[in-house]
Amino acid sequence: MNFTKTTEQDSHYNHLEKMTVKELLTNINTEDKSVPLAVEKVLPEIEKLTIAITEKLKNGGRLFYIGAGTSGRLGILDASECPPTFGVPHELVVGLIAGGDVAIRKAVENAEDSKNQGWLDLLNFNISSKDIVVGIAASGTTPYVIAALENCNANEITTGCIACNKNSPLGAVAKFPVEVVVGPEFVTGSSRMKAGTAQKLILNMLSTSAMIQLGKIKGNKMVDMQLSNKKLVERGEKMLVTALNIDLETASILLEKHGNVRNAIKNFK
Repeated sequence: MNFTKTTEQDSHYNHLEKMTVKELLTNINTEDKSVPLAVEKVLPEIEKLTIAITEKLKNGGRLFYIGAGTSGRLGILDASECPPTFGVPHELVVGLIAGGDVAIRKAVENAEDSKNQGWLDLLNFNISSKDIVVGIAASGTTPYVIAALENCNANEITTGCIACNKNSPLGAVAKFPVEVVVGPEFVTGSSRMKAGTAQKLILNMLSTSAMIQLGKIKGNKMVDMQLSNKKLVERGEKMLVTALNIDLETASILLEKHGNVRNAIKNFK
């Protein structure tokens, strides 16, 4: 199969330094508009990966995201938001990045080129065939991610991926590949832009849909969310007011007593 790295192709625009701020913003926005349309084209592949993730989580497994640079950071972001949003344990969805936690804030030289470290990072979590690992790489060529998934396959661990080039080496390795082609970036090769946006949209779909399938949403409300700040407590109180037809004071008492919205509704008499 032909592999063309569209993420590295020349921008449709030139002489960016000569553009006004308005021109820059307008042109970036124009390019960004194409991203949801690109994601729409791979919805069938996203569906297959989401179903695979959901099945693993329902059967006691975990979801791992593994990536380098922007891709790794996006995976960590999605994983870190699952516990407060859906009330799940921190170890249920795990994000790993080449270079370790220090790479979340600062690039670690050559970390993405290691063919051994990705698998070693997964082994630190006692990875098993109960789990599923999703590799994230805009180029679809990152050695750290590809080698990790190859090792997963060899150990009968289900694999998926999110890449932004068609027929990529990463897509060839993953059992459930998602390859969303967003085309050249506004700034040539800056895959933190359209490619990163596409990855974020897909990650939103994967985790949110899986958590809904796991029963973590009631109606359209986050009834299992962690009440970690005043805003979320107030949101929880309003949910109870609407769901139980009670006043705000009663809702506040119930929420404090039962710890979250779901338990308050369940135990309301």
